Amino acid sequence: MIAGLPVFQGLAAEDLDRIVGRARSLRVPKGQSIFEQDAEAHSFFLLLDGHVRVVKSTPEGHEVIVRYISPGELMGIAHALGRGTYPASAIAVVDCVLLAWPGALWNEFAATFPAFGANTYKAVGKRLQDAHARVIEMATEQVEQRVARALLKLMAQGGRQTEEGVLIDFPLSRQDIAEMTGTTLHTVSRLLAAWEDKGVVRGGRQKVTIADAERLRQAAEGHDGKE
Repeated sequence: MIAGLPVFQGLAAEDLDRIVGRARSLRVPKGQSIFEQDAEAHSFFLLLDGHVRVVKSTPEGHEVIVRYISPGELMGIAHALGRGTYPASAIAVVDCVLLAWPGALWNEFAATFPAFGANTYKAVGKRLQDAHARVIEMATEQVEQRVARALLKLMAQGGRQTEEGVLIDFPLSRQDIAEMTGTTLHTVSRLLAAWEDKGVVRGGRQKVTIADAERLRQAAEGHDGKE
């Protein structure tokens, strides 16, 4: 079940058995929180099935979607960051299945299974790089580029090929896209409507299908696709 996942690469079968043997299985229904921002980091988790939205609340009460978690990823790894509380909230976008371990096991696992620790810190480093990239995008790119880049990333994370194109295979509202890209619902609606008219995307109720990924990539690079 977990042997092929990047975070467990390099571990022997008996080590995987020991790790899974310390976990408990959870089913979390759509819309329910898995953990809350600033709450005690009592557990860390591996998402086996479903999709999870990670949300950060500001002191002013605004919510920002930090990222989406896909199957095979760890989350709630506050202890890897030297924290005793969760830095953000995690909400099930669809019904999810997870494995959960007590937070107190983090240091034990990292010490006992060096490959697990190394793989996890590599994942943390990638997420920090992604966060830095988003900051640069917010500062230097036009809204159209940011929205196009976000849709391409979500397509890569949770895309499913259909007759109409690649469907982002979990509920995704225009407000969600606005929060991810630091813009307004009105702007996202206008952009998606324009792209639908050009045949780049297809919309629906909390659904987005990428019909022409190449033209969306051109938009992400700041080109209009007419060249």
